[in-house]
Amino acid sequence: MILFPAIDILEGRAVRLLYGRRENVTDYGDPVDCAKRWIGEGAEFLHVVDLSGAFGQKSAFNATLERIAALGVPVQSGGGLRSSAEISGRFEAGASRVVLGTVCVKDPPVYRAAVARYGENIVAGIDAKDGKLAVRGWTEETEKDAFAFGREARRLGVKYAVFTDVSRDGALSGVNVEATVKMRETGLQIVASGGVRGMDDLLALKERNVYGAILGRALYTGDVRLRTAIEAAK
Repeated sequence: MILFPAIDILEGRAVRLLYGRRENVTDYGDPVDCAKRWIGEGAEFLHVVDLSGAFGQKSAFNATLERIAALGVPVQSGGGLRSSAEISGRFEAGASRVVLGTVCVKDPPVYRAAVARYGENIVAGIDAKDGKLAVRGWTEETEKDAFAFGREARRLGVKYAVFTDVSRDGALSGVNVEATVKMRETGLQIVASGGVRGMDDLLALKERNVYGAILGRALYTGDVRLRTAIEAAK
């Protein structure tokens, strides 16, 4: 199982949000310093998100992403991508994989064109509230079924998906193992996100053959030690 330390960037700072809400923010400093820390502890892949973009703000995210990508570890990145030009710009800034969520629902032709151009380097962002997709930085709920969307993504040629139970994100309340395992039935390789609080959660995912997991608040609080977690995941 691959572990992805998360670096969520809001207004140039590495932060963690509770339940994805902007008003519930904790600042963890310079994002490049965070990247260096996680790489120093053995990170093999980073998950870097433009929260400013996700909330509809302009940001200098790509400049920061370039500095992080230059550290030599592959980066999976999402947040705020609404057009083909923005998707291309994210790859040009150094992302190895790009996560698409809102644009898949709001502008399907852009989504399909991205998959046609970049193939398995496009990752489906499946952010769910009560089984329905949430978009625009999780501020808007849709009537789109999350599982059905996952199946559509696989038919389109997508291989990987980040699945987030929004109700658990940043809360250290425990990962939704059952929903994550269910999402594997779409045929996608699932990266679990939201609620990981300790080694028990990671081991539960590993035992169910989940492809990967994103580590957020638990890393920053010290509830999970990255080097120890990576060894266990192997």
